[in-house]
Amino acid sequence: MKIMGLDLGDARTGVALSDELKMMAHSYGTLYNKDHEDLLNQLETVVKENNLEAVVIGLPKNMNGTVGERGEMAKEFAKAFEEKFGIKTVLWDERLTTVSAHRVLNETNVRGKKRKKVVDTVSAVFILQCYLDSRA
Repeated sequence: MKIMGLDLGDARTGVALSDELKMMAHSYGTLYNKDHEDLLNQLETVVKENNLEAVVIGLPKNMNGTVGERGEMAKEFAKAFEEKFGIKTVLWDERLTTVSAHRVLNETNVRGKKRKKVVDTVSAVFILQCYLDSRA
């Protein structure tokens, strides 16, 4: 069984998947979505193609640890995901994952439009890998 990681966005959502041993997170790609319902419909294919044990969803928190409007939206999405697919969701603090993703993309000299296409997926990989590492 695998674990999926998601970095939710208004228009783009990064998706990552673990290996079967749940040790390494790998990029799956970026989904372009209009709203949460559209995203759930697109994720149906990913769910059907992969035997998922759980989904780790990035939880945006303010730097002081409070959960704001975007965090509440992530919680609502997690609930909708569980209801639709019957798969456990885990909300994971995603503070600074986008900063880390941009740092990696700087180091690998990924710029411009290409960066915009992959930054959400790289963030999803960071979210999932941090979760996987915490289980070890």
